[in-house]
Amino acid sequence: MSIPAQSSGTSATQADGAEDRLRRFATIWSRAIFPSTATSLTRTEFEQHLLPLARTLSDILHARPFDAAPAGVVGGALVAVHCTDPDALSSTLGVIDSYLVLYCGDSGATALPTEDARARCSRIQHAVAGGFTQALRERTLAEQEAIARSALTARTQADQALHATQARFRAVFDDAAIGIGIADLDGNVLEVNDTLTRMFGGLEHHVLSHRVDEWVHPEDSPQLCKYYGELVRGEREHFRVEKPFYRNDGTVLWTNLTVSLLRDADGRPEYQLALMEDTTERRLLNLRLRYEATHDALTGLPNRTLFFERLEKALGAEDGSRFGLCYLDLDGFKAVNDSLGHAAGDRLLVEVADRLQSCATAPGEMVARLGGDEFVALTTGPDTQKEVDELACRILGALAVPVRLDGRELTVRGSIGIVEGPARERGAAEVLRSADITMYRAKSAGGNRFELADAEADARAITRHGLTTALPAALERGEFFIEYQPLVHLGDGTVHGAEALVRWCHPQHGVLGPDRFIPLAEHTGLIVPLGRWVLEESVRQANFWQERHSDGGPLRINVNVSPTQLHHPRLVAETVDVLERSGLEPRALCLEVTESALIGADDDLLKPLRQLADMGVDIALDDFGTGYSNLANLRRLPVSVLKLDRSFTQGMQRHPADPVDLKIVEGIVSLAHSLDLAVTVEGVETAAQAEQLRNLGCDTAQGWYYARPGAPDRIHSLLLADAV
Repeated sequence: MSIPAQSSGTSATQADGAEDRLRRFATIWSRAIFPSTATSLTRTEFEQHLLPLARTLSDILHARPFDAAPAGVVGGALVAVHCTDPDALSSTLGVIDSYLVLYCGDSGATALPTEDARARCSRIQHAVAGGFTQALRERTLAEQEAIARSALTARTQADQALHATQARFRAVFDDAAIGIGIADLDGNVLEVNDTLTRMFGGLEHHVLSHRVDEWVHPEDSPQLCKYYGELVRGEREHFRVEKPFYRNDGTVLWTNLTVSLLRDADGRPEYQLALMEDTTERRLLNLRLRYEATHDALTGLPNRTLFFERLEKALGAEDGSRFGLCYLDLDGFKAVNDSLGHAAGDRLLVEVADRLQSCATAPGEMVARLGGDEFVALTTGPDTQKEVDELACRILGALAVPVRLDGRELTVRGSIGIVEGPARERGAAEVLRSADITMYRAKSAGGNRFELADAEADARAITRHGLTTALPAALERGEFFIEYQPLVHLGDGTVHGAEALVRWCHPQHGVLGPDRFIPLAEHTGLIVPLGRWVLEESVRQANFWQERHSDGGPLRINVNVSPTQLHHPRLVAETVDVLERSGLEPRALCLEVTESALIGADDDLLKPLRQLADMGVDIALDDFGTGYSNLANLRRLPVSVLKLDRSFTQGMQRHPADPVDLKIVEGIVSLAHSLDLAVTVEGVETAAQAEQLRNLGCDTAQGWYYARPGAPDRIHSLLLADAV
């Protein structure tokens, strides 16, 4: 097959647009196949005929969902304009393989990934070849059947026309490109042509010695016997099936078989006429194309397409059947590609695929590669609860043996998510999603292990993902609001200030606390704009309180700052901007930073906090006592307030109070005061706690004993009935 070469200096990417690339593709196509056509069109007219067919191929390539079947129309259209030479099909498939993705691959709404485009291109070739051969076969069968009927009818005419009739019949019968056989209604084979004899191995007497009902094959269609019975009884005029036969040497011959009933002059059934087209090579081609479309090119394992077919079949099995699925992702595979190169990574994947195949050899088990370093193993049967765990253990054991690549040994680790259960309860997409979520739980737990799917964990993960994707729009729509919890001076019971606590009024989940979305905002980076909004709203509210409530309203607003915000280069500038625009004095603002965020902090991280502290902004060390920081480091931190975690005061709710907790709090207070640091205590819930903390010298406190977080208009009107 010869494919026209692309002209030098010109490429698909230099074309003016998608239509120009499409026309270029049609030009290449017409040049490739026009010499082997028998059409009366000129080459220019023929190219114009191919242009809409090229557009059809481009549309199919980009269709969503993808379906290659309509490409069969293109093959049929070639036959319709007399492109029936085998070279025309071969050249067409070559042009599609070499140029369709090149000229049409990026003409859709979005460019297709190369792997996906090549896979689609292969399936389009398959469909075009199928459409071409189907159209050619139908055309040939129609012509040959019509000729054969005419010849056999002529054979029964009057004696005076017998010689001419016999000559015409022999010409058609002997020279036909398809196999033709004639049998009586009892199934005795009376006559066969040379083509049919060659199809069965070249020995005519071996064919004539068989009866029609002896040519059976295990893969015969169940309807075949029914159709044949109806035909010999005169209830059916013809039938067409795909049927395999055994040749004389035991090999299999695949055919498209058409059997017709021949009647005598009075309309009574007399003979049966069989037309056989040899489709063995086409079937092998289809099988090869099917294999390429359903198997991974690198590892030879079944790919995502074939795996989904098997999984859907397993999930649709009869009641009582069960399935087990292991979803494997290699730990640290990206480091192999980055350090050793993708060629080494590919060799590693091939080795992993071989080991996985050796782990899943029992009936009902299969291994597939979904893509990248993700693999799945499926097992089916009545006792998959035990079998899937054993399969996961075998996989981890097989991966534990180091892999030698380029003279070095690589340790391979993997995380596995397991989903097991009865068939007919869930769909394939739901099962794979659950396995994927579970695999990431195993990876988060350290990797090199497997975890079992848990419906509640899946729901939390799905909810977490939904919240993550909804965060940006929620901030734009104003779904966040702030509640304030008062800070009470333990000496006189007055309200010293309030801590701003952000909440999310979610349309579906209701009001969500910060523990539900702050970690997600940290992970996505949205914490920076969200934190700025909280700062602006809190500072504005504090300024409003000072203007409206000069008779003892909140004097200070505490705002939490996340670790991500600490690393933001504009933390100081944005804080100064918010204070200046609101008119609030810096001493009325306290930024709370968790102790864990400052563990091992260097001078670059502490510099913004020192700048804010020098301006007069208080810095509070939140959750003090829960981290592992050295107490001596307090001297170098620009903090003015220690906020004791509630874990230190829980023992004070009992009577008598835990003496160890009392000693610890007393020591921390003494240390803080010696460093000129104020002490605030969280989680105060009883009057006894408040009294003990006052006696220990704590400065301020907050907790449900005083008030729960609430709307800003409640702060000034709080009834501190039990406060001293």
